[in-house]
Amino acid sequence: MAKLYFYYSAMNAGKTTVLLQSSYNYQERGMDTLLFTPLIDNRYETGKIYSRIGLHATAISFDKDFNFFEHTKHQMKNNPKLKCVLIDEAQFLTKKQVTELTNIVDQLTIPVLAYGLRSDFRGEPFEGSQYLLIWADNLIEIKTICHCGRKAIMNARIDVQGHIIKTGEQVQIGGNESYISMCRKHFNASIV
Repeated sequence: MAKLYFYYSAMNAGKTTVLLQSSYNYQERGMDTLLFTPLIDNRYETGKIYSRIGLHATAISFDKDFNFFEHTKHQMKNNPKLKCVLIDEAQFLTKKQVTELTNIVDQLTIPVLAYGLRSDFRGEPFEGSQYLLIWADNLIEIKTICHCGRKAIMNARIDVQGHIIKTGEQVQIGGNESYISMCRKHFNASIV
């Protein structure tokens, strides 16, 4: 039975690596996958998913107007071997797009694996994450650690000197130079 899975974590937990491994597992068994990455994430090459450990794969770029259901339905007509949809940086989905993912699962009977952050640098939910947390059939936490060794559940934005930034736009694309994962205690205390 197809399900919608939301794999969530703080930054640098290995979400993208797990996504690429899942896609590889399907392909190794002779099944095709559809990989999606947000157009807004321009750190690397457009239309590519890159993990911090060097793995990468070609993906379809999406923006806020992209229709996942219609695209997947069209792809299924041309490819009966299509068996899974995987989405990187799922926090950037809209509510409407999360609804489309539920329709892929419920109407097209294909599993959807979405990977993303649970919250932003202010401790607020992203729209996509919020609705994935509500509507996903399965929630899977991918764990990472704070500098103190406790489980990191928060994402802190930092400036070039490594100081915590508590204000600004919700979306600022970046990696280790812009964000660190922290436990709630250190996030709230703004200790680095």
